[in-house]
Amino acid sequence: MISSIVFGVLLVGGFAFFTLNILKIRANILLGRDIDRTDNSSERWKTMILVAFGQKKMFTRPIPALLHFALYAAFIITQIELIEIFVDGIAGTHRVFKDSLAGFYTFMVSFIEVLSVLALIATIFFLSRRNLLKLPRLNMKELTGWPKKDANLILIMEIILVTCIFTMNGADEALFRQGLSHYGEGTTGSFGFTISSFLGDTVFGSMSHETLHLLERIGWWGHILMVFAFLNYLPYSKHFHILLAFPNTYYSNLEKKGKFTNMASVTAEVKLMLDPTADPFAAPAEGAAEPQRFGAKDVTDLTWKNLLDAYTCTECGRCTSSCPANITGKKLSPRKIVMDTRDRLTELGEGIRKNGKEYSDGKSLLGDYITEEEIWACTSCNACVQECPVNIDPLSIIVDLRRYLVMEESKVPTELTGMLTNIENNGAPWQFSPNDRLNWANED
Repeated sequence: MISSIVFGVLLVGGFAFFTLNILKIRANILLGRDIDRTDNSSERWKTMILVAFGQKKMFTRPIPALLHFALYAAFIITQIELIEIFVDGIAGTHRVFKDSLAGFYTFMVSFIEVLSVLALIATIFFLSRRNLLKLPRLNMKELTGWPKKDANLILIMEIILVTCIFTMNGADEALFRQGLSHYGEGTTGSFGFTISSFLGDTVFGSMSHETLHLLERIGWWGHILMVFAFLNYLPYSKHFHILLAFPNTYYSNLEKKGKFTNMASVTAEVKLMLDPTADPFAAPAEGAAEPQRFGAKDVTDLTWKNLLDAYTCTECGRCTSSCPANITGKKLSPRKIVMDTRDRLTELGEGIRKNGKEYSDGKSLLGDYITEEEIWACTSCNACVQECPVNIDPLSIIVDLRRYLVMEESKVPTELTGMLTNIENNGAPWQFSPNDRLNWANED
């Protein structure tokens, strides 16, 4: 009874705290401007299934993709086992589904054990890649400090979780063979699980029943405690993409890459200038939206999808490793752009919750987090967008930051000033009169 009460308190408390953090993040995301991503639902479902569920874009690099898929599959499938653990924890039972599911139960737990071994191998590989092989894209400046600790911590938690699973199942197997298992005291046999049947004989078989009972309980409680810890750690970690990858890919930009968005207010002004019959002093149409700030200076000027992108970032660095500006030594890192957006959003969101909607800390995304040098280094090639395994779009953030500098503050790099002047005067980037464009045809 005490065990069930403790479990119930942990269950309610764990999910309550997780829900509270989810609501905070949702409120932060909704600080962004509205954007309509409800069109073409069939294409969106297809994108989500292929990219988030099927991890299609991961397989451009097959070895890490297969290992990551092992981790991902283990995470998804082991949730089935959690259903039984929740029922056992609340009701005080032990392996409550074994009798009703019979052979299928043995198959499922065995399958989970095999996936757990594969996940353990993948975890060790990823830890080695970060800390021994020191893969360049996983050891860049923006990952110094907390991001690197975060990545290592979640992998260590995975090792502890898998260890708890096999301690629980292996000790229980040894107890069952002695007729001392909580499943059915006095009943002997083997659960028949693929991995723990071997462990129960070779690792736990020679231990006393007191030690086995202790280890089985340590494994059981350690397993569920790690699940609750992992659940409530997710909102503070880059591994939040485990959940957010699905909505983020569903709300992907389905337009062709390279197509820039136009501000409705700017488009309306241009059309007004081109219409000789229009009245420039006419009142705005009823229901017309108020003109927005040109571009983005802070996170509240970005769209909610940009902000969802920021929370979904896996910090894998595939965007940065494929960025031609970064490769040639420029300061730009698309991963840092997205990470900075998330950090600024978290900071501002917390301030608003504590001080009200009108709160201002005098900071902004542009200037305090992202420099002008970074955004002007971008070539707008879309390599970062193409490479992202969860369809994050760093370029749209960069373009909006540029748009603010040009249209609100009239800040343009000197290298671009001449080109823009030529476009304005000559309709082309070159300093030649439009009347001379066909002169090449007159040459002999």
